Amino acid sequence: MNEQILARHWLAVFAPKAAPALATSTVLILARIWNANGAEHSVGNAVLMTALSLGAAAAGACASLGRSGDGVLAGTAFAASGGLALAGVAGYADGWSLPLLLWVLATAIAYGLAARYWRTDRRERVASERQTTARREDHAHIERVEALRAGAQIEVARTGAAYAEQLAQALVTRAALPGFDPTALERAGLPALPSLDMTKEH
Repeated sequence: MNEQILARHWLAVFAPKAAPALATSTVLILARIWNANGAEHSVGNAVLMTALSLGAAAAGACASLGRSGDGVLAGTAFAASGGLALAGVAGYADGWSLPLLLWVLATAIAYGLAARYWRTDRRERVASERQTTARREDHAHIERVEALRAGAQIEVARTGAAYAEQLAQALVTRAALPGFDPTALERAGLPALPSLDMTKEH
């Protein structure tokens, strides 16, 4: 029942928590680099990013329709649409005010959506740990009962072996007594013991 306890590395613990901020920050940085390389006030680039963002949003809407809708695919498409919109505005606008405002807004929305999945994951993990603990306790109880039963059987076997050894010793001792007559015991009404031909051995 001794199981190895694996401590999770701090990076594995905090990386999922930092992922939304890293994603929106990466989009903002790349958009500002794009802005510095000619995207500022470029109508063609703005139209391109708007079309891509609307296309991703439409794909997310289509993926979420109906009973067979895929929530993961829809969420990915909507996230891509938001990222493209943020990149388009940050690349088109001059200055940092509007891009930073949109970055804060996008980061807050990303954390709001991620928190829901984190809560679900935590509930499932806690439920799984409880089921594992309950199964472990049940198995430990069964093992204890089986160990007690096996110990009792071993003690019964030892007691029987000791009794058989004492009985054999008594028969040997009885047969070795001078003038022992088994028929006299039977005439006296005592229970007859198993007859052994002990005289041949002595």
